Amino acid sequence: MLQLGKFQDLTILRETDPGLFLGDEEGNEVLLPNRYKPDTFEVDDTIEVFVYLDNEERPVATTDKPYVTLNEFGYMECSAVNKFGAFMDWGLVKQLFVPFKEQARPMKQGSWYIVYLYLDEKTQRLVGTSKTNKFLDNSELTVKKFDEVDIMITHITDKGANAIVNGKHKGLIYIDDIFEDIRTGDRLKAFVKKVRDDNKIDLVLHSPGYRSIEPNAQYVLEELAAAGGFLPLHDKSDPESIKNELGLSKKSFKKAIGSLYKDKKIVIKEDGIELI
Repeated sequence: MLQLGKFQDLTILRETDPGLFLGDEEGNEVLLPNRYKPDTFEVDDTIEVFVYLDNEERPVATTDKPYVTLNEFGYMECSAVNKFGAFMDWGLVKQLFVPFKEQARPMKQGSWYIVYLYLDEKTQRLVGTSKTNKFLDNSELTVKKFDEVDIMITHITDKGANAIVNGKHKGLIYIDDIFEDIRTGDRLKAFVKKVRDDNKIDLVLHSPGYRSIEPNAQYVLEELAAAGGFLPLHDKSDPESIKNELGLSKKSFKKAIGSLYKDKKIVIKEDGIELI
């Protein structure tokens, strides 16, 4: 059957004035408008398309790539708001509708939001929602400590960066474990640092354990080289000075220079660290 909100391979059945009619194995048909018609094709060719509803609520196919597909999270801009709800730019001609009842907070034109795409069972329409927590569940985890995972940053607080883990769970990167510029909407690789007793997931952006020292150590080496071989920072420096200079927490910085000192790549002086 035709699946709204997903990419699928369909067969070219015939060419008409409006475009190409495509079909599936069950005899269902959908129009691929002329604007998406490939330069060369033959009847019975297979083509990958995305199917959704047009402005008249009719299934239509497109070769455009939306920013999100069915049952996935995306980061998108609100392009308009009217008396019915908000409309999001999700990469297709027809914008994605987010009803007022599906807005975690009132959406504003020009602002960006994390949105989940689902199929409304009553109307059979593709709808967006920014009430994303109801689609995330940590009661039965599919990840464990040290697993590499795909994450999307949802929002950043004083505590750290909240993230969606593998499109299923909620996780957190604590502020002391962040040493690079990350923002809402970023899609990144991460590692499970710890799974707590209440199933909360702690994340890091580098492999946890001893191996986690390596990225920071390499980073400090690069900053040292760029600064001419000396940085006025050491293990007793103020945490804010370290954060402002390198973007590292004091704990991460101390681990990094400890590793570099052990490997005899730096000397630690009273006024800073120096390359050997």
